[in-house]
Amino acid sequence: MEARPNLIKDLTFKFSLGIIDYCEELESIRKYNLARQLFNSGTSIGANVREAQGAESKADSGINVK
Repeated sequence: MEARPNLIKDLTFKFSLGIIDYCEELESIRKYNLARQLFNSGTSIGANVREAQGAESKADSGINVK
C-alpha cells in the first residue's frame, strides 16, 4: 500500500528551504542578527509539525481533550 502524501510536511519543508535561501541573502548584506533570528524561527515550524504528527496521544499533540 502506498503512503499518502503529507501536504503539511511538504509545505513546511519547502518553506524552510526558502527561509534558508533568504537568510543567506541577508548574511551577504551583513544582516547577521536578523538572519539568525529568521533562520531559527522559520525552520522551527517544520520541527513543530513533525513533533505534533509523531504524538502518541491527543494530549501529546496539544489538542484539547475534554
